[in-house]
Amino acid sequence: MKFNCRLKVIFAEEKLKDRNFTQKKFAERIGVTDTTLSQIANGRSLPSFEVAYKIVKALERPLEEIWIENEQ
Repeated sequence: MKFNCRLKVIFAEEKLKDRNFTQKKFAERIGVTDTTLSQIANGRSLPSFEVAYKIVKALERPLEEIWIENEQ
């Protein structure tokens, strides 16, 4: 099963709402490195359940809005 990650788009939306929003600050907030978050956002790795849960909670968005199942 493959998933498309929408974090890059969501981070851009967050930046529009809050000019001080950065991926680095978000990574610190959820307790991961900026490199780890970048790999997740770029689809190079899938997060652990714990990290995915922290992302969902911090962004206050449903999981299905962040990771969309690729039907191929």
